[in-house]
Amino acid sequence: MIAARYLIVNADDFGQSPGINRGIVEAHEQGIVTSASMMVRWPDAAEAAAYGAEHPELSLGLHIDLGEWAYRDETWVPLYEVVALDETGAITDEITRQLARFRGLVGKDPSHIDSHQHVHLREPVRSVVVETARRLGVPLRACSSEIHYCGDFYGQTAEGSPLPEAISIKGLTKVILELPPGITELGCHPGQGNDLVTMYGAERAEEVKVLCDPRVRRAVSDTGIHLCSFTNFAGRAVPSPSQVQKT
Repeated sequence: MIAARYLIVNADDFGQSPGINRGIVEAHEQGIVTSASMMVRWPDAAEAAAYGAEHPELSLGLHIDLGEWAYRDETWVPLYEVVALDETGAITDEITRQLARFRGLVGKDPSHIDSHQHVHLREPVRSVVVETARRLGVPLRACSSEIHYCGDFYGQTAEGSPLPEAISIKGLTKVILELPPGITELGCHPGQGNDLVTMYGAERAEEVKVLCDPRVRRAVSDTGIHLCSFTNFAGRAVPSPSQVQKT
């Protein structure tokens, strides 16, 4: 018997700009997005939270925002920095502020936690965020043994070079067909209008097109994959010291 496969399609950066909000809404209402992670420091986070309140089937998590970096001239340069990533006290205080802001906007705890540009996978941020997720009893991206994270649907290499084949119908269908048994979170970054100074801009609109394409939903259906959200797995896949995957 083939083990069941469950797919959470999570859109990052909800609330960062009006265009990103529009793209995520479209990819949820017309596509396969089932979950979103909010960046609560940005003005359009209130709009994102309001949408989430009206659409509770879209689970909302906290997308911890400590900065953004772009790869230029063979080095990473900051587009903005919220706190220094080597100052544990400042990191802890900022994450506490962002969690409080999330609760104020949404009225409840996040269904899951992740971070902008995956800064939570490096120390000392990692230890702070693992403890936060354990305290809340929610999954933390790539740190929970029960939920596999897949970041293959992304239109750039690690250094920011174009990778258009990754955000094509063929590319996403391949990811879907190769999903392992169990629960998988597929990360995505839909958006419209390219209204941010960011290293990932025009690719967002292409993601929306692919996520909303009927052929993608058909691939999910034909393979017997169950689309779901983090709220379907409340209380499961919480990181613990013995479960955290070392990177």
